[in-house]
Amino acid sequence: MTETAIGGARWRRWAPWISGALGVAALAWVLRGIDLHRFLAVLAGADLKMLVLVPVAIAGEQLVRAWKWRQLLYSLRPIGTPGLFGAIMAGYFAGLLIPGASPIVRSWLVARREGLKTSSVLATVAIDRLIDGIVFAGFVPVALLLVAVPDPTGGIRAGLAWGASGSLVLFVLLLIALAGYREQAIGGARWLAWCIDRLPRRLAEPTHRLARSFAEGIVWPRETARRLGIVAASVAMKLIAATHLLWAGLALGVLLQPAEYLFLLVFLGFLVILAHFARIVAGFTIGAVFALGLLGVPEEQALAMALIVQSASLLTVAGIGALSIWWQGVALRELRAVGGGDRAPHG
Repeated sequence: MTETAIGGARWRRWAPWISGALGVAALAWVLRGIDLHRFLAVLAGADLKMLVLVPVAIAGEQLVRAWKWRQLLYSLRPIGTPGLFGAIMAGYFAGLLIPGASPIVRSWLVARREGLKTSSVLATVAIDRLIDGIVFAGFVPVALLLVAVPDPTGGIRAGLAWGASGSLVLFVLLLIALAGYREQAIGGARWLAWCIDRLPRRLAEPTHRLARSFAEGIVWPRETARRLGIVAASVAMKLIAATHLLWAGLALGVLLQPAEYLFLLVFLGFLVILAHFARIVAGFTIGAVFALGLLGVPEEQALAMALIVQSASLLTVAGIGALSIWWQGVALRELRAVGGGDRAPHG
């Protein structure tokens, strides 16, 4: 084994510990001024009626996602929104057990029930995510124009602006690439067939089928109403997501300006993505306390708001997701097999 390989193995072994330590250090720095007694008093005085609205908003956001997904799947097969909502929540639940399994599991559940190919359904999930990313990038300039946050160096605004620009370009290019891939795969492009034929014989045929079935799922509705509905649903989802901290704050007596919730949406959106790839624990909590502090929210209320949203999200996903899995008669071992890659999804 070369020195480079040994170094890579050591880094992979220590990387989770380093990321975890950085996350704990960042969390400790953000929470360094917390008054524990005041924090507990803030939680004890929370308005339960407003607290209930947090999981309602979380579930509502995913219900809109299910309706949007229905428009993307319509060319393959008309499927009811409630069934897609259940698959989405079940996928999120599987993601709690197996990180990264959510898109595959929810695609498999729909394909299993509707007699579709999992890879075709998975392609619609990819388009769903890309449209979301483009719409999210569009919210950034709106938030930056409407909200003035303390930013002496301009680093926050510049980071958000560059992040939005880069994301927009990337997502548009990926959509173009998917469209090009569909045309090539459906048309039987020689270069694609040649690449797949270089694989061992036992892998070549399944890969041919997988490549074609994935391409079959790269669709865009012909009806103008469905196209507009997909974009409008993405916008509605972002607006609903912005209310998570609104309801959590109102439960604690915190009310910000409407545009400030948009700033929190875009700031935390980018931060959570970065924390996910860097494997930094408590990324949302760290970012929420920091961003809310910029907007003048005391640390105790900011921490309580972040924990309320996270707890509500976890409980909503666990409750509805587990119920959906039970309703469909799927065993947890099947989810682990599909999400963990032990079983190749059909198609």
